[in-house]
Amino acid sequence: MMNKITVVGAGNVGATAAQRLAEKELARRVILVDVIEGVPQGKGLDQWESAPIEGFDTRVLGANDYAAAAGSELVVVTAGIARKPGMSRDDLVRTNADIVKQVSLEIKRHCPDAIVLVVSNPLDVMCWVTKQVTGFPRERVIGMAGVLDTARYRAFLAEALDVSVEDIQAMVLGGHGDTMVPLVSYTTVSGIPVSQLLDKARLDKIVERTRNGGAEIVAFLKTGSAYYAPSAAVTQMVEAIARDKKRILPCAAWVQGEYGVSGIYLGVPCKLGRRGLEQILEVKLSAEEHAALKQSADAVKETMAAVSL
Repeated sequence: MMNKITVVGAGNVGATAAQRLAEKELARRVILVDVIEGVPQGKGLDQWESAPIEGFDTRVLGANDYAAAAGSELVVVTAGIARKPGMSRDDLVRTNADIVKQVSLEIKRHCPDAIVLVVSNPLDVMCWVTKQVTGFPRERVIGMAGVLDTARYRAFLAEALDVSVEDIQAMVLGGHGDTMVPLVSYTTVSGIPVSQLLDKARLDKIVERTRNGGAEIVAFLKTGSAYYAPSAAVTQMVEAIARDKKRILPCAAWVQGEYGVSGIYLGVPCKLGRRGLEQILEVKLSAEEHAALKQSADAVKETMAAVSL
């Protein structure tokens, strides 16, 4: 258990994440920070009042001032505007980059030793902004993308096969967007290669649905975006770090030659423990997967070019 975890942004993703972190008792205190006066305080109090019913002792506190976050061992960044119908992830980049810059400056000032998990979109570029502004090493700035994308992929496969989601082993790499790379060659159902259970046409449709998973939800909601699955995904990452579990999870990490790519954030298999990113695992990809990963990396670079720091 950590002493203090801060969640920046009291919108749907941030508030739901704070509740999940508290319920799992991953820290003694969870601080919910947001610029809108009264919102984090009200949501934090509401969550704390659920503690006697849910049976957790983690205190949830809301604040508008980052001073309340001082000394946090881990910070989850969800701040930024949500994607709207018809808006690509890249359309978000300039507005959210400015927001994340300001958040990163506050983290650097008040939580200089924290591990930072970025959720804000476009994810890969916002991770880069956070790393550049804070000056933190790559081990302490990680992005939540692959866990969410993999969850969607596993959910769609479980639905298609009519099996438990728990029996689907899979991993999605690459940038968090239309060019993500579900690794079909590593996808199994209790150890059985998925290619033995579904034909290529059905698998291709599931891969495509995974790539458009966020947009599918936005189209339904009209005025918002996903938050139940994203908050669950970042909570899984926090738990791996807070409890030093050494989980192997697909996360956005700063690559330095891994998979033949350098100088960007990209979804790769990561070992997460108490020190944050403890290792990037390089696995052998098929020629098609390797080409797709390179294409995804190029898309991330293109989006980065739109941001001036």
